[in-house]
Amino acid sequence: MTDTAAKPALLDVRDLSVSFETQDGRVEAVKKLSFSVAAGECLGLVGESGSGKSQTVLAAMGLTAANGIVEGSIRFEGRELAGLSRQQLNEIRGAHISMIFQDPLTSLTPHMTVGAQMAEVLARHKGLKGAAADQRIVEWLERVRIPEARRRLHQFPHELSGGMRQRVMIASAMLCEPKLLLADEPTTALDVTVQAQVLDLMDELKRETGAGLVLITHDMGVIARMADRVVVMRHGEAVERGAVDQVFSAPTHEYTRMLLEAMPRMDRADRGGRPAIGAAPTIETKPLLEVKDLHVTFPVSVPGGFFGKRVPLRAVDGVSFTLRPGETMGVVGESGCGKSTLARGVLRLLDPSAGSVAWLGKDIAKSSRKDVQPLRKELQIVFQDPLASLDPRMTVGQSIAEPLGVFSPELSGKAREDAAREMMARMGLDPSMVNRYPHELSGGQNQRVGIARAMILKPKLVVCDEAVSALDVSVQAQILDLLIDLQKEFGLAMMFISHDLSVVREICHRVMVLYLGRVVETAPRDVLFSNPRHPYTRALLSAVPSPDPVRERTRTRVKLVGDLPSPLDPKASLRFMKSKLTGEGPYYRPSLVEVAPGHWVAEHDPTEGSAGLQIA
Repeated sequence: MTDTAAKPALLDVRDLSVSFETQDGRVEAVKKLSFSVAAGECLGLVGESGSGKSQTVLAAMGLTAANGIVEGSIRFEGRELAGLSRQQLNEIRGAHISMIFQDPLTSLTPHMTVGAQMAEVLARHKGLKGAAADQRIVEWLERVRIPEARRRLHQFPHELSGGMRQRVMIASAMLCEPKLLLADEPTTALDVTVQAQVLDLMDELKRETGAGLVLITHDMGVIARMADRVVVMRHGEAVERGAVDQVFSAPTHEYTRMLLEAMPRMDRADRGGRPAIGAAPTIETKPLLEVKDLHVTFPVSVPGGFFGKRVPLRAVDGVSFTLRPGETMGVVGESGCGKSTLARGVLRLLDPSAGSVAWLGKDIAKSSRKDVQPLRKELQIVFQDPLASLDPRMTVGQSIAEPLGVFSPELSGKAREDAAREMMARMGLDPSMVNRYPHELSGGQNQRVGIARAMILKPKLVVCDEAVSALDVSVQAQILDLLIDLQKEFGLAMMFISHDLSVVREICHRVMVLYLGRVVETAPRDVLFSNPRHPYTRALLSAVPSPDPVRERTRTRVKLVGDLPSPLDPKASLRFMKSKLTGEGPYYRPSLVEVAPGHWVAEHDPTEGSAGLQIA
């Protein structure tokens, strides 16, 4: 396969192969890959985990691991990069080629301030120091829309939000105005609104500076929004390439078609032929769970006075909802809005500060841990990271069967193992893997183990806390298939927590939108997605990229203005109702209003300007 570009190549990669010598022999990560990138162009490298995307750009940066072997040609402006010494590469890296990594917390030095880290780049490549360097840094921090930029110079990475840290990474990468920017999954861990801001920023910088951009992602929606051309990778090889419109409208390779079909989409109610959720239970069905005016508050120390002072952080601030058998309720919102805290309060993994949690008519909000323990059989949770929730010293069979040892102690070890094998088969796992350890399984397999562990007691309620957000799209689709089938089989009630509204669209009957611990809108799925009423809901939905390049280029976007306010700020809940922002506290608290049967919306100002939105 050949790759053509209309402009002269800024980066020209030919027959690139990257392999690693391991105890199990040589592993080939990239195989004879060729592509080029022109100035002012965005090339998307897309594929699932293990496809070789990251190793491709790491090889271009000269950052391959010590046991790596790089073969082929990597030319930047005609100069061969492969085989250059570390000193020669350091003259190019940062000054002419920069890289944005996926996780800014692991890429930024935790014990250095933001200003000190960025100043190092300028001192190394531009010879700028002192006030001149600070001025250049502040200009770029403002350019990437970080508020109070000069104050951020003296802050450490942990004092910034995830979106702000990612913007610091982008500003650091752009300080010397490089000609080529390599971005490795730069938005995977971000909320959809922050992702939209970061993508817009990268596109704007590409246009303004004329830099070439190589964007690595497994999200076809991001590729549709950003890329001019795309290379689809699988097992280290390019299986398809071409202009983005051509690849999306008429994919020729079955793997590309699979990636596009597996992508959850907001513009369709069905799942494209995959298993779909059943009908929502009627309002006459008796609820399993009734939550009324739930509060979870944490005391937080802040500067003030001689010894400082403690103020309440309202992580969950008066949330009410019901959940019926066979129903899935989506809980959405940005990081810090209280989604996970709400789930833990409902399951009594955290003690509520106020309110009631009625399970089968009995309030368990004030029950002791001892009284709640028998209910654990009926209330289960599946966490986002299965490796963090599975004991690495236990086999997957032991992990799955462990709950039986607590709630069915009469079962023999053989009976528990048989039950674990049966559940593994039901989850699509090979029962012969019962004696393997978590590190010997893939991410998708470990997530199935986590679900099997939660399901082996046949619970009535399962909370899925970002249970599919870290998975490739094909594995994600398989896990959603599994959850839908399990719900139909067992009549499960599910709380599905996610920041990915495309996934929520596919699996939920009702959706509840949280903003800083408070409900701003709740409605049946189809109603919320077709007729969102609250400005925050509209901004969330607008931020989700669609795997359709034509639609992405032409649609009108609704953007939030500014960053998420601090939850410690008592005025934060009035971001969308500034007309009530008068005087000093106590501040007005917007109420929920039923605008249609089952559709509740928090009070907000009617005009776009006062609602903190921007139409673009």
